[in-house]
Amino acid sequence: MFVSMEQQLDQHFWNERYRSGNTGWDLGTVSPVFLPLIQQLTNHHMAILIPGAGNAYEAEYLAVQGFQNITVLDISEEVCERLRAKWKDQNCIQVLCTDFFKHEGQYDLILEQTFFCAIDPALRPQYAAHMFQLLNPNGLLSGVLFNKDFEGGPPFGGNPEEYMAYFKPYFKMEIWEPCLNSVAPRAGAEWSIGLRKPA
Repeated sequence: MFVSMEQQLDQHFWNERYRSGNTGWDLGTVSPVFLPLIQQLTNHHMAILIPGAGNAYEAEYLAVQGFQNITVLDISEEVCERLRAKWKDQNCIQVLCTDFFKHEGQYDLILEQTFFCAIDPALRPQYAAHMFQLLNPNGLLSGVLFNKDFEGGPPFGGNPEEYMAYFKPYFKMEIWEPCLNSVAPRAGAEWSIGLRKPA
């Protein structure tokens, strides 16, 4: 029986990756690509989503900075249970264990890091459309995508020309350039995005 890429990358797959500690994408800390953005935000009540969040160091950093409306989403029950236990006293962070493509909500800011590259590449057009739906008018999708190819996957790579075709129908490109503050192992291999939903 044929098993699609989407079915292979299911909840069971990601649960096993976390249980086995096979999480090479995990930086162990907040990604430096988000620090300049977060530090300039002044509305601490804005609705923020982190999809495919994994250990969600960015959510913890946001909470420390005083943000009050943070939603963390991941398909892995294993990692979601860990986060809920870790943040049981953090009322500003909501942890949802669900499929991103089935999630409904409205957000002012969505942070993208290692989620786009973890899904079946066939879902990328649907990813762009769903991000547009989840953002409030004038909302921002911010983060990095890989600007390189990989053998197999995940992660799944690509290039800015490919990505532009997905996002251009929906967003204004405020940031669309090589990333200059990647962590050392990813230096030269990340593309910064700041995609604004028209007001």
